[in-house]
Amino acid sequence: MQELVKVRRALLSVSNKGGIVEFASYLSSLGIELISTGGTAKALQEAGLEVQDVASLTGYPEMLDGRVKTLHPVVHGGLLGVRDKPAHLSAMEEHNILPIDLICIDLYPFEKTIELENVTDAQVIEQIDIGGPAMIRSAAKNFAFVTVITSPDQYAAVLSDLEENEGATSSELRCSLAKDAFTRTASYDSTIQRWMEGTTESFPSVLHRDDILDQTLRYGENPDQLAAVYTTRNFTEPSVVHADILSGKPLSYNNLMDADAALELVQDLHAATNKPAAAIIKHANPCGAAVSETLSEAFAKAWKCDPLAAFGGIVAVSGAIDAELSQTIAEGQKFLEVIVAPSFSQEAIDNLSSRWKNVRLLAVGNSDRKNRWQQLRSVKGGVLVQELSCVQADADSWEHVAGPPPTEQQVQDARVAWITCAHLKSNSISIVDQSALIGGGMGQVDRVSAARLAIQRASDSLREGTSPVAGSDAFFPFPDGPKLLIEAGVRCIVQPGGSVRDQETIDICEASNVTLLHTKERRFRH
Repeated sequence: MQELVKVRRALLSVSNKGGIVEFASYLSSLGIELISTGGTAKALQEAGLEVQDVASLTGYPEMLDGRVKTLHPVVHGGLLGVRDKPAHLSAMEEHNILPIDLICIDLYPFEKTIELENVTDAQVIEQIDIGGPAMIRSAAKNFAFVTVITSPDQYAAVLSDLEENEGATSSELRCSLAKDAFTRTASYDSTIQRWMEGTTESFPSVLHRDDILDQTLRYGENPDQLAAVYTTRNFTEPSVVHADILSGKPLSYNNLMDADAALELVQDLHAATNKPAAAIIKHANPCGAAVSETLSEAFAKAWKCDPLAAFGGIVAVSGAIDAELSQTIAEGQKFLEVIVAPSFSQEAIDNLSSRWKNVRLLAVGNSDRKNRWQQLRSVKGGVLVQELSCVQADADSWEHVAGPPPTEQQVQDARVAWITCAHLKSNSISIVDQSALIGGGMGQVDRVSAARLAIQRASDSLREGTSPVAGSDAFFPFPDGPKLLIEAGVRCIVQPGGSVRDQETIDICEASNVTLLHTKERRFRH
């Protein structure tokens, strides 16, 4: 491959006009001939640049509402011709095809169009670019001689390379840009394919992802495992991989997993109760969760659940962290790896980063989240895909099947218990009192063991509790689990129901004057 290729002719055709005049002006200053189309040509001409219209190059006007303008041998021959191959040079000379050394094309805004409200299919279809991807692919295939630009983000690197090489581009840059070009066209086509299949409500016949390598991580779950994090293009909801990292060292694989779990839990708690919420995650499981009238109170209650487990954990809160809350978080014998919040005041950043030198502060923003999304998990030989939804805690839809009617506080606690048990690994039992998790049993192979573990972790808090509520992520197949919880002091149980032995659990709750609520849905988490 030729190391340096002098750029003499450039074709520019972009939907996003940002920076294009400045970019083209520099090319023109190097004596590079400019070719352009439609709106781009007009913008460059209005800026005083000399531009040759593609129509004058091909001998054909734009036609069919602009659907055909660059699909011509003069254009694609100029991009695909191999400059050191005599047969190619001879054919180009015979048909008056001049080489095109650089193209700058960013494609019609199909992705943005499909996000518009009330957009019609006809409007979307007109934003399916044909000539753009064709030229990009032609240029990228011939990257040995052609420089292909697909984003304004690349302008600076190209200009720097041209300046360094006196109007030529390096093979290293051309190869890198070609790789980016094929990535762009693949992403563009996969978005069109998903829209054609209408996959907002179903699964596509071919699974395409639109994720971009963000960074290579130090390692995965363990030091012997390679790992990286990819970000999903155009994702606008609160997300730990899209967060602004305001302080601390780079995040690890485990940090990201736990921070995501903390964010998801605190969002569910806040949505269900409409109160300030806090959550603490350790090894993918909640070891603290609470809602209260203020964020400071919610955090204090969440930390009280299990300070031993919370040490070295991941915290998320549902609102902005100000100076006062940062002091509450920082005080005492605590150690935190990551803190997730919509935003942080500068004083909060200063307080927390001075308290823990390496603490990561993730600002995820306040934008609304959608109710449903897809989760992918790899297995040997394939990928599992499932639709995920926010954990609902709609107490009005629950069935009161035993014991006295729940008090207002018990309903609130039942919401927190239902959400927290849904975020604990199955089989799971949560015990909640005064809107705070006080004990969780998780990852057990039977429900009785999960109940025992939750009781053990609640310990003193159970004895202090006024009317604890327990949640179970699936039905109790036998009454032995509820019996243990009732003997430990639980006064209300929320569970899906649906076992053939439901009546035995109903009977024991009735006999013990314990409220039993059925949610009629299961919440396993593996």
